[in-house]
Amino acid sequence: MADNENYIRPDVQAFVGALAAMGAKPVSELSLEEARGGYLALHAMGDRPARDLAVIRNLTCPGPDGDIPLRLYDARETRGAGPVIVFYHGGGYVIGDLDSHHNLCTEIAMQMDLPVVAVDYRRAPEHPFPAAIDDCEVAARWVASSPAALARPATGLVLMGDSAGGNASIVTAQALAENPAEAPVVLQVPLFPLATDIADCPSIETFAEGFILTKAAVEFFDVAYGADRRDPRATPILGNLAATPPTVLVTASLDPIRDSGRAYGGALATAGVEMIFLEMKGLTHSFTNLRQAIPSAQTDLERVFAAMKLMLKMNSGGAI
Repeated sequence: MADNENYIRPDVQAFVGALAAMGAKPVSELSLEEARGGYLALHAMGDRPARDLAVIRNLTCPGPDGDIPLRLYDARETRGAGPVIVFYHGGGYVIGDLDSHHNLCTEIAMQMDLPVVAVDYRRAPEHPFPAAIDDCEVAARWVASSPAALARPATGLVLMGDSAGGNASIVTAQALAENPAEAPVVLQVPLFPLATDIADCPSIETFAEGFILTKAAVEFFDVAYGADRRDPRATPILGNLAATPPTVLVTASLDPIRDSGRAYGGALATAGVEMIFLEMKGLTHSFTNLRQAIPSAQTDLERVFAAMKLMLKMNSGGAI
C-alpha cells in the first residue's frame, strides 16, 4: 500500500478529516485579514511547540521600500564564523509571516545547530510581484555582509523555504549565482516549491481538494501575487539551472503542486546539479508546520535535516 501513488498516512487521514468536519470556508471566500488569521491559527493548532533557544531576536535590514523585518534564531548564545540559514516563509506570498513559521524556525535552528535568519518580505496583494523576491534577495545579501549586526559571520548561505518560500529560495539562489553576494550560496533547500507554471502541474487536479492546500487556494494566491509566469523570477525552472548550488529538494506526495517540484528536480538532474531529492510519501503540503497534528511528519523533517547536514559536509571539506 505504501507504494501506491495516492497512499495517505493514518495520521494525515485523521487530520484532514478533522479539518473537513470543521467546515471552514475556503481561503478564496475569506477577507485578507481572515485568511491570514486562519493560516496563523492552523499552524498554532497543528505544529509542535517552539523550541527554547539561546537567541531569538527581531532585527531589520534596509530594503527597497523601507526596512525588512527579520528574526534571528540560534541555539547558541555566541558563535564563530560558519554557514547561516536564510529562511523564507510560505503562504502563497500572501498570508504567511514571521509568526506563522516561528515554531518551525526554532526547530531548524536547534536541529541544524546553525543560525537561522527568517525574512518577513512584503506580501501581495498590497505588494505584488516582484516585491517579495526583491526583499528576499536584498535580505540574503545583507546576511552575507553583516557579521557585526548578526554577531555571526556568514561563510556561506543556506537558502531555505517552504511553498512560496521554496520558490523564493530558488529564485534568490539564481540571482546570487548571477551576481554573487559577499558569501556564497552553499546549499538551497526548497520545500514543496512551485517552480513551474501552475498549468504544467497535473497534480493540482489530482489533489484539488481535501489535502490542506487546494486548487482554489493556489489560484487565489496566483492572482493576488500577479506574477508574469514567463519571468524566471516567478517560474525558476526557466532560469539558469546549470548555476544552481547543491540542493536538497523536498516534495509531498499528496500535494497539489507536487508535480512542479518533481519537474524541477528532473530539470536539475538533467543540468547535472548535485542534489538530494526527497518525496515524503503519504504527506500533504505544509507538513513541516503540522508536526503536532501529523506526528509522523517530524521524522520526515528530520530526514530533511540529515540530508542538509550531509550536503553541507560534502561541500565544506568534511565539517559544517
